[in-house]
Amino acid sequence: MPLNERTLTNYRDTTLSTNAVLRNTYMLLSLTLLFSAGAASFAVATNAGFGSSIVAFILSFVLLFVTSAFRNSGWGIISVFAFTGCMGYALGPMLNQFIHGYSNGGQLIATALAGTGLTFFLTSAYIITTKRDMSGVGKFLMIGLVVCIVASLANIFLKMPAMQLAISSALTFISVMLMMYDTSRIVNNGEQNYIMATISLYLDIQMLFQNLLMLLGVFGGNRD
Repeated sequence: MPLNERTLTNYRDTTLSTNAVLRNTYMLLSLTLLFSAGAASFAVATNAGFGSSIVAFILSFVLLFVTSAFRNSGWGIISVFAFTGCMGYALGPMLNQFIHGYSNGGQLIATALAGTGLTFFLTSAYIITTKRDMSGVGKFLMIGLVVCIVASLANIFLKMPAMQLAISSALTFISVMLMMYDTSRIVNNGEQNYIMATISLYLDIQMLFQNLLMLLGVFGGNRD
């Protein structure tokens, strides 16, 4: 086979493989987000407490490793649903705080959902259209994420509202950049497993939703 024809064939095969990963990722992501929303709604309806939320979060952490171990088998799909279900359930107490703590709590949640969905659509469209390589920012985003986590743990004891606001603002920015980074990894053939790609994007979306909701509560919440 001539060199040019071989190159063209390899490029076509790579493109088809990337498109398949992207398509499967978005399909699985859509289903897991719906499942997670159902779990969150169940937690709200049953008035789940912070104790059960912590248990669900710990279980989701374990399931994250289980999903990674079975990412190349059908068990990985079952595990990713269990993981996102636990993550959704863990959101229950936070959502209840907004529903019962703010007269416009439902509106704040709906606005955060809409803002998260729109942001994900725009960032995905931008990366898929431009095929921009975001690999260079990955290390900086991870460092920023670790700093925010450490600061959040410290603020549990410090209880400084201004610090929490700064952390939520930083995490909102980081989550948007992570959406672009993780989508870029798929588009540029850096992530070839759609189960792991789904987990990455799911975590980006949930982090954006949570922190966007926190910011909306600060700037637009009407406490009862």
